[in-house]
Formats: sequence, C-alpha cells, structure tokens
Amino acid sequence: MVIHKRRLSWSLYFNYFIHGFALIILAQNMTSLATSWQTTIAVVSYVMSGVGIGRLIAYPLTGWLSDRFSRKNFVYLGLACYFGFAIGMVSTTNLVIAYGLALLAGIGNSALDAGTYTTLVEINDGHGAGTVILKAFISVGEFILPLLVTSLAQHHLWFGWTFVVMALLILGSMVNLLFVRFPQPFSGTATQPTTQITMGHGRRWLATGCLALYGFTAMAVMIWFTQWITLFAERQLHFSTDLSHWLLSLYSIGSIIGVLALYGYLKRERSEKWLLIGFNLGTLVALLLVVFGTVPLVVEIGSWLFGVCAASGVMQLGLTWFMNLYPHRRGLVTGTFYFFGSLASLLVPLLSGWLSKTSLQLAFSANLLIALLGICLAVGATGAIKLRKDENHAK
Repeated sequence: MVIHKRRLSWSLYFNYFIHGFALIILAQNMTSLATSWQTTIAVVSYVMSGVGIGRLIAYPLTGWLSDRFSRKNFVYLGLACYFGFAIGMVSTTNLVIAYGLALLAGIGNSALDAGTYTTLVEINDGHGAGTVILKAFISVGEFILPLLVTSLAQHHLWFGWTFVVMALLILGSMVNLLFVRFPQPFSGTATQPTTQITMGHGRRWLATGCLALYGFTAMAVMIWFTQWITLFAERQLHFSTDLSHWLLSLYSIGSIIGVLALYGYLKRERSEKWLLIGFNLGTLVALLLVVFGTVPLVVEIGSWLFGVCAASGVMQLGLTWFMNLYPHRRGLVTGTFYFFGSLASLLVPLLSGWLSKTSLQLAFSANLLIALLGICLAVGATGAIKLRKDENHAK
C-alpha cells in the first residue's frame, strides 16, 4: 500500500480545524442556546459536561481498538459523530436530546484522537512535531469561530449558522478521506522512535502517573479559559461584547504563534527537557495578568500569552512523551491520556458552573489552581524522564 504522507497529514490537520470549532462552539453560543432552550447559562454549562462524559466512556475503548483495527475507521467515526452533533444541536430544544448530542460529540472527539495522533506518530517514526502542529489547526478554528459568532450577532442572523458551517466542513472532509490511504496500526516491527526514553521501573511509573494526570490539567486549564473568558470580560471586567470575544481570538492567535515556534524548535531536534515546565509557568503568569488586570491592554496581553503557553501544543508534546514510553501501545496510551483529559471536560463545566452561582470572578479565578497543579506535574515528569537525544546534545 502506497501512503502519500503529505496528503494524509494535511487531511488529518484539516479535521482538527473543524475540531477547533467543536471545542468552543457551545461555549461561544451559551447565551443563544440558553434563550433557545428557555433555561439559564448554568444549565447550558451542565449540558456541556456531556461532552466530557462521552469522552470518558469512549477513550479507553477507542484507544484500545485503534491498536487492532484501521485508524481510518476511527477518523470516519469521529467525523460522523461530530456531524450528528452539529446538525442535531440546532434542531432540538429538548435538554435531554441536547445532552445526548453532547455525549455524541465526546465520543466523536475520542474516536478522532485515537485515529489521528497514532497515525501521525507512526508516519513520522515516533517524532512529536506532527502532533504538535495539530494544535495550530485547532487554534485557527478557535480563532475563526468567535469572529463568525460576532458577525452573526451584529447582523442579527440566526446563531445556528455556526453549526451548519461546521457540518458542511465535515462533509467535505469525509469526501476527501475516501481517496486517502492510512498505514496499518503499529505492530512492533516498525522503526523505533527517534526520541527514545530510558529509565528504571520506579521512574517509569512516576513519569506515567505524572503524564496521565498532565492530560487532565493541560485540558482543564484550556477548557476553563475558553469557556469563561468572554463572559468574565463582559460581565466582570465590563468590556464591550466585541472586545470580550476578541480576547478569545487573541488566545487563538497566541496559540498559533506558540505552535509554530514549538514546531520549529522540535524540527531542529533540540532538547525538550524543560519545555513542559517553561510553558506551564508561562500559563500561570498569563492567567495572573487576566485575573488581576483591569486595563484592557493588560488583559489582552494575558490572553495572547495564555494562548502561546497553554495552547501551543505542549499537551501534544506530553502525549508524545507518553507514547514513546510505550511505543507498542500507542493507541492505548492515547486513550489513557485523553481519558484524563475527558475528566477535565466533564468536571470543568460542572465545577465552574457551580462556582459561577457565587460569582464569575470566582468561577474564572479558580483556574489558577489548575495551572499550579500543571506546573507540579510537569516538574515530576521532567525529573523522571531522560531523553537520549538530550544526552547526545550534552555530549
């Protein structure tokens, strides 16, 4: 079977542009959905937690199965679930059905990840640069969607057009994938990863625990920010609607810049040892600027810096390290890593929605604790792991 690596890669990248829509489309339409469903923003937040439950249910199974069956089938499954979510969410006012559609989106997310991350690592011989660049396409989607939401609101058009656009993009991707071939799942006979990890059993277990939990904090800190930054700026900081949405676009711009910088750094095969710690420290600093900054310029800088540090692809870098700990179980590792990420998708809307009943300030500021935990886990993982290419550079 001839695999056209470049076409396959770009097809997978485009899917994550769509995924960028899916990640924030509910949060960006919270007010409109609350009006459509005749309920409160807190209830919409609880419905959003269904995405996390769907991921929680599906990740262990999709990751395990993707090591045994075609990766392409899981990419198709993910896109099909997202299509049903996009069309269904604007076709119902029933909260039970809406929650079921949120579950479907979570299942679609897990299937897409199981088929995509493993494929990109395998066609790049274990190198993580291909997975990091996915974050750039997610960020482009997250940048464009708020602009689309704002434009629809300014022209007094139906908010559901954002979901329709997402569905049309999915159909286009599914047609394209009909003509793209995927490699067989990693069988243990392929080339060993270019970034190999050596350690004793104790250090391996420490690294495994830290990286699995890092899947939770890395996802939680981004979900928390993207879910509440617009409302926090508008209602707590008293910014205009346009400026409040612009903060999320700045986050996406920062994310794209951070991804390109990290991708270029990794392509040069420089030392990765301190990347997780450095980017997580930057995330905390950025949050402090947003939480305690009252001047728009300071908050804008903080939002941009948060995108650079938290959404630059360091989560994908952590996953690549995790997969290279267990190169023969990449699908299972991906499922495990994002299983903890799905816990974040479940718990963040529930917890932040509960905190929002007290105040938006508390609901948004609690993200600082997640950022601190992320730093601790990054320190633990970095301390446990020794990368051979780091040792080669040292020599």
